[in-house]
Amino acid sequence: MIKILTVIGARPQFIKAAIFSVKAQQTKNIEEIIVHTGQHYDENMSAIFFEEMGIPKPHYHLQVGSGSHGAQTGKMLIEIEEVMLKEKPDAVLVYGDTNSTLAGALAAAKLHIPIAHVEAGLRSFDKKMPEEINRILTDQVSTWLFTPSQNAVQLLNKEGITHGVYEVGDIMYDAVLEFSEKAKSKSTILNQLKIRPKEYALATIHRQENTDNESNLRNILEAFKQIEDKIILPIHPRTNNKIAQSQIQIPQNVIVVEPLGYLDMMQLLANTKVALTDSGGLQKEAYYLHVPCITLRDTSEWVETIEAGWNELVGTNLEKIVNAYKNIEKISQKEHINLYGDGNTAQRIINILLQKT
Repeated sequence: MIKILTVIGARPQFIKAAIFSVKAQQTKNIEEIIVHTGQHYDENMSAIFFEEMGIPKPHYHLQVGSGSHGAQTGKMLIEIEEVMLKEKPDAVLVYGDTNSTLAGALAAAKLHIPIAHVEAGLRSFDKKMPEEINRILTDQVSTWLFTPSQNAVQLLNKEGITHGVYEVGDIMYDAVLEFSEKAKSKSTILNQLKIRPKEYALATIHRQENTDNESNLRNILEAFKQIEDKIILPIHPRTNNKIAQSQIQIPQNVIVVEPLGYLDMMQLLANTKVALTDSGGLQKEAYYLHVPCITLRDTSEWVETIEAGWNELVGTNLEKIVNAYKNIEKISQKEHINLYGDGNTAQRIINILLQKT
């Protein structure tokens, strides 16, 4: 029997944890202890995911909440270390690139507990992004590095990380396969918003470089104004606050809704004409659902989706955003290839951990 302590705290991690935790529960020789840092603490960004996706109730909820990067990560580090000292896990599992990821990895490294990093090897090569720093540091201290692609393996090799690297595919592809049919049958979001398939765009804005930069935020919303279609914008609390503080007027064609659960987001994404986003996770989910994506960033860690022609980087340049939208049909005509595994990533990770722990 091995005890795995899983650290999660943000929406994308809840999605990934849903798949892994169900598989872990079905495996005789694994005990999983779930620690929720409380990085995403809004009801619509946290509790609803546990309910919809069948994630086991966290054994620990640290309720760290918001704050500066240093303050938030520091609080998490203190709290997570206490849990680890109490639980004495055989391994610590972290996902992605958030402050929760880094805090979990650092706490484990200081206590000499082996670390498994799911979604290792991703790089945007933009160190102004807090997520990029989190990725690099977490990879440096991890024992097992579970990558979604061969490109991620190669990037780790270039940094001198060659041991404990496993290309397992993308666990979010597991989630899309698992929940897209459920979303189709359970979600009523299209009727609620009175919209029809392929007659709207789906947008998300939450990255710090966009929300905390008034010029970027204004450019994005001005571009949305010049797009004639309806744009559905599930709004992140930070984005909402920044729009209010900057007194930016939301265009009439933009329908602002509260943060949504995974099933409603899947249904909106599956039926949208295009995704307009600065989210890493949504870039991939759009690709899996054969939806063109316009990424509101200058860099992306999911380079394969760009090389495949289904994802276009436009930054926050108003003209580029509008032009990309006008030419979206060219993207949807590209060949669609399997980039990130076959949907069995969680099981591969469990098999490796059982063998190596």
